[in-house]
Amino acid sequence: MQKILVTGGAGFIGSCFVRTQLRNYPDQHVVVLDKLTYSGNLDNLKGLDETRISFIRGDVNNPEHVRHALEGCDGAVHFAAESHVDRSLSGASDFIATNVGGVNTLLSQARAMNLERILLVSTDEVYGSVTDGSSKEDSPILPRNPYSASKASGELIGLSYFESFCMPVIITRGSNTYGPYQYPEKVLPLFISNAIDNEPLPLYGDGRNVRDWLFVEDHCAGIDCAFRKGTPGESYNIAGENERENITLTRKVLSLLNRPDTLIRYIEDRTGHDRRYSIDSTKLKALGWEPKMNFDEGIAFTVKWYQENEWWWRKIKSGEFKAYYEEHYRERLDKSQGI
Repeated sequence: MQKILVTGGAGFIGSCFVRTQLRNYPDQHVVVLDKLTYSGNLDNLKGLDETRISFIRGDVNNPEHVRHALEGCDGAVHFAAESHVDRSLSGASDFIATNVGGVNTLLSQARAMNLERILLVSTDEVYGSVTDGSSKEDSPILPRNPYSASKASGELIGLSYFESFCMPVIITRGSNTYGPYQYPEKVLPLFISNAIDNEPLPLYGDGRNVRDWLFVEDHCAGIDCAFRKGTPGESYNIAGENERENITLTRKVLSLLNRPDTLIRYIEDRTGHDRRYSIDSTKLKALGWEPKMNFDEGIAFTVKWYQENEWWWRKIKSGEFKAYYEEHYRERLDKSQGI
């Protein structure tokens, strides 16, 4: 495939995928379609070869924008999504519009274009909370919040196009992803940047929720493997194989930054907070993929990146995010202090 569309390519994982595509495939041209909502950021694509990228500012829910972006493309990888559970609990409408409607718009416009592959990027959260073992691709889909429900719905729309119209749709479900350029509403960049400034780290509940941590370049390598080698109509899990309790991750960040544990603030838990996620990647490994980043090295690398790139995150935290943070966390933080 010489020319591919990457929707949401100015976001966290999408921009990493663009970078790795240009690095790994010298003849690859990438069309990026991104609406540049609060978490889309052209700084994420800074320094890349502009002769090999076509950027289109547009809405994945706008048929004309999508049709224009798809022109001449051999395949498409769909990242564009609303992705923060907390925001979905405050209001689900944008999540349904983008995560369900956006899939439908993309596929409806792609039907007449004879693409070789269309990959939909999803999440391990569609399986819901996993008490024991690890979810496989044929495990029940049991989402428990509006975000994960919208992603599961988008998957079903995608599979319906495969069954009804024989479109070459592939799905990936990745575990909790971390690394450079992640918008600071997510726990790791939030805690790193707060700790750098000696600000409190708002930790939900008892801090014992378990997540499987996947380095962003490993996630992108897994997506690429499924995109190029996967079977249409199939789903593939992408696991980091680094399950940690949130409190363990938090203490790791503080240790790397030489900050005290007293910065931790246990706050009121969010509604329906899934206790544990865990997925099995055996199916994708059979295609030749393996996660490469060691957890300790990956976290240390990420912490160092945020230390060395304050230019990137400080302007974000002083903008829209500041109002969101105050609205979402201030009352919980005050309660944790007995205020």
